[in-house]
Amino acid sequence: MKKALFCILLLVGTVSCEWIGNRPSFGDDFTTYTIKAGQHEVEKNINTPFTASSLRFQVVFDSSCIYKTSIPENQFDINKLYGFSDCSSQHQSNSARFGWNWNEGAIHIYAYTYANGVREAKDLGTAQLNETNSFKIALEDNSYIFSYHGVDTRMPRHCSGGVGIAYKLLPYFGGDEVAPHEIKIKIRNL
Repeated sequence: MKKALFCILLLVGTVSCEWIGNRPSFGDDFTTYTIKAGQHEVEKNINTPFTASSLRFQVVFDSSCIYKTSIPENQFDINKLYGFSDCSSQHQSNSARFGWNWNEGAIHIYAYTYANGVREAKDLGTAQLNETNSFKIALEDNSYIFSYHGVDTRMPRHCSGGVGIAYKLLPYFGGDEVAPHEIKIKIRNL
C-alpha cells in the first residue's frame, strides 16, 4: 500500500511539475542543439530544406549560454539562433534568422539578415534564462517580419514571393571566436 501511494504521489508530482509556469518538459518535442567547446557549429549540422513562408519556434536558453569571450569586444558579436536561407541563394547572400549574445548580464535577441549580401542586425530585446521564448519570421513582399515579445520588426528582403530553394539555418556560435565551453539551446518548431 505504501509503495502504491508513493508511486501515485510521484506521478502526481511529475505531472504537476510539467505544468508550472511556462517551463517546458524537456522530454517533449524540444530538440537540444549542442555546440561543443572550440566549435562554431552544432553537431550534425545538416542542410534541411525549407519551403514555408514563415518560421515559428520556441527557444529555451539555459546557463550554458552564459559566456565570456577571450577578446572583450567580441562579446558584442551576434551568435546565430535559427532561421532560413532565401531567394534560392546561399545564406550569406540572402537569409533571415534570429541572433543572440550574452552581454551586460542578459541574453540579447536580434533580427539578423542578409539581403543581396548586405548584413543587417537590430536589437529586439532580451530573453530570460530557463524560460520559453517565442519567435516568428514571416515573408511579406520585399520584407522579413520578425516577431518577438509581441512586437513586429520589418527588415529588408532582396526578393519577393517564396524562398525558392532554401534551407534551415541552425544555431552557430560567433563571430570571430569559437564557443568557450559547451553551449546547449533547446528549440521547438511550432
